[in-house]
This record gives sequence, C-alpha cells and structure tokens, in this order.
Amino acid sequence: MNINNWVKLILDSIYDGVLIIDENAVVQYINPAYTRITTVKYDDIVGKSLKEVRPGARLPNVLHTGEKILRALRLEDGIEYIVNMSPIVEDGQIIGGISLVKGLSDVYELTSQINEYQKDIKKLQNSLKAIQRARYTFSDILAEDPGAVDIKKIAMKIAKKDTTVLMTGESGTGKELYAQAIHNASPRSGGPFVAVNCASLQSSLLESELFGYQEGSFTGAVREGKIGLFEAANGGTIFLDEISEMDFNLQSKLLRTLQENTIRRIGSIKEIPIDVRVITATNKDLDEMVAKKEFREDLYYRIAVFPLQLLPLRDRKGDILPLVHYFTSYHEDKLKRGIDITSGAKNMLLNYDWPGNIRELRNCMEFAVNMMDDFIIDIRHLPRRIQTTISSETDSVEKLDSIIRMTEKRHIGQAIEIFGDSVEGKKKAAEALGISLASLYNKMK
Repeated sequence: MNINNWVKLILDSIYDGVLIIDENAVVQYINPAYTRITTVKYDDIVGKSLKEVRPGARLPNVLHTGEKILRALRLEDGIEYIVNMSPIVEDGQIIGGISLVKGLSDVYELTSQINEYQKDIKKLQNSLKAIQRARYTFSDILAEDPGAVDIKKIAMKIAKKDTTVLMTGESGTGKELYAQAIHNASPRSGGPFVAVNCASLQSSLLESELFGYQEGSFTGAVREGKIGLFEAANGGTIFLDEISEMDFNLQSKLLRTLQENTIRRIGSIKEIPIDVRVITATNKDLDEMVAKKEFREDLYYRIAVFPLQLLPLRDRKGDILPLVHYFTSYHEDKLKRGIDITSGAKNMLLNYDWPGNIRELRNCMEFAVNMMDDFIIDIRHLPRRIQTTISSETDSVEKLDSIIRMTEKRHIGQAIEIFGDSVEGKKKAAEALGISLASLYNKMK
C-alpha cells in the first residue's frame, strides 16, 4: 500500500487520530493526532504488525469480515478513547483497514457542548411558545355594566365550543383581549395563539405570511422556504384581526382553507393538513361590504358561524369608573402611592362619548397621571379634547353662579337707587337687603 504525499498531508492535518494497516495487518501510517491521543510513538508502531504491537487490536478482524466496527471503546495505559474501524476496498478486494480515533475527553466536551446547545434550543422554543401564548383570560376582562356582563357570559360559553367566531365592534373595544380569553378558556389553551393584523400587510405579503412558501417560490424568498402562520398555529388558534381588509382574491384561498382544513404553500402543490380554530374580527359592517361585493359572501357565512358584537364604551357607562380605577391602580403600583380623582373629573369622564373606547380611556388616564398635582386628578388634568367637548356641550346652559351674580347685581342697584349712594344710604340699602355693610361693599366691587 502506498500513501502519496498529498494524501499524507491531508491525513496529517486531521484532528482525530488515524491509523492505517495493509492487507497483512502491518501498520503503514499514523498521523500526529494518533500519537497525541494514544501516546504511542511513531517508530514503535509504523512498519510493524498491529497484532504484535497492540495485542487485542480489533482492526485486523475487519480485514477478515469486511464489516465496520463503530464506536468501540478502548482503554490502554489508563487512556480512554473511541475508535471507528472500516475496511479499505479496491476493485472489490480488501487491501487494508483504517481506524479513526477520538479521545474520550473530546467526546465528553462535545457532549457538554451539545447539552448546552440543547438548553439554548429549549430556551428558544420556550421563547417562541411565549410569543405565541395568549396572555389574557376572562378574569382580565372587566365587566360590571349589565350589557358587558351579558356579552362576557356569551363569550365564555362559546369558548368551550370549537367553532369559528366573528367579533365585531369599534376600534378599541377589546377584540384581541376577547380572542385571547376565548383561546385560553378553550380545549386548545395548551396550543399556540397566533394573531395577525390583516390591515398591516400588503396582499402578497399577507398570503406568504399566512400560508408560507416553498423554496425558490419568488425573488427574495428564503432559500429553504418558510412555514406559514396557519402551520405555526396548528393545534391552537389563529386570530385574524381586521379581516375586512383582506384582498378579495386572497379571501377565496382562506375560504378553501377553512372548508378543507388544509393549506398549500405558495409555489407548492402539496396539501398540508391543519387543525386550527379561527377567530376573526373587524370594525367594519361586513353585511354592507357583502352587498357592495367588497367581501365574499361565502366567506362571510363561513367565518360568522358565531357572531359576537362588542359594545362601545359609551354604551356601557357602568364600566367607565371601574376601568378608570383599574388603569390608575397600575400607576399606583409604580408610584407606591394612592391616586384620588375628584368628583368633577369623574363626572367629566362619565359624560364623554369615548370614540376611541377603552384604548382612549387608558391613554387618557396615563395622561392625567402625568399631569396631576399632589396625586389628585382633577378636571384640568384631563386631555384638552375631553374638556373642550364637555364644555361645548354645556355652553348653551347658563351656569347657576352666573345667574346668582346677575340677580344680586340687579337688586343691589335697585336698593342704591332707592336709598342713595351716600354712606348713610348704603347702610339703609344693606339693612334692606339683609346683609352687612361690609358685604355690600364687597359685592359692589
């Protein structure tokens, strides 16, 4: 057997130990790593019979059987190592054998690194699950107003059923909060919860996000392809917010997915089965959109198996003050101090229409907390738009104190005309009005 210089340079560079024997089991070569791992010297083994130099060596057996021996554990002179042995075959004839040797300390170190990698992978998996986990439950939904209480009861009931839900309501009424609560109260609570805002992505991008794509499907696609959000939500719930903004053509693909419980990645012909509950939401009137041919009628009936309409905050006045205290309690925990709200501020909050609903109320209270004096929220600490709206609504009603001032002014004027503007006349006028002279002077000012 002849090992040329080019092959020898390659073998000399390998980190693991290499030993080669010929068809007579005579050692033809060992690399520097072999001497490092086994502490055997080059001159003590090369050119000699392996059986004689290392009694019990198993590599010569490979010459006879032609079978590989893998992961053999060896212990010599207190040194442990692992050996993989293979025959060298040329034209169907065994012309030698080769051993690849790895020190057990290296194996231990590699095992340790693998364990660390597995821990990192586990952390990433847990992080991914946390990202896809629904945070809110029905206990997080505050409902004291009778109308809100009824809606919450209905949602809790439908959560147990594995059916499609369509939530409607103005922006800021808590549609995603309800979607998460429904998921967490359902048999799918242990699965992922994936939320998608259909209005935030262009049609082509939304399609690839929802259904994924195969390798090389389009320019800019990830080489190995990409899993879609429907696949990511398998076994759990997908929440399609602002479903009304989905492109009309994409709606047909979504309909097929809901009917067949399968998805097809972009650029693929393979149907992938999925098991996903779908919850949708919109702040638009889908009936009107269907009538205008802006939303597919067949998809509408498919997603509206169970409609759930959330009330705007102005129609659930009984929840305004409880929500106010809920939002201020968050700041109380941060400030380690109680926060009071004047009756005037409460009345103003109750009489405002809240076009932005709960989201607007939360932002309003954060604003007020930052503007308050001495941990007391008063009317002047509320956002200007709220003060202006309430003021404009009450401008047509004359204030009581204004009426009182005008009445006093008229009667004092009449008394002065009767009794005169002298000091003596003012004394008589004060007596007739039933007030002291000092009070008369103050009111005249």
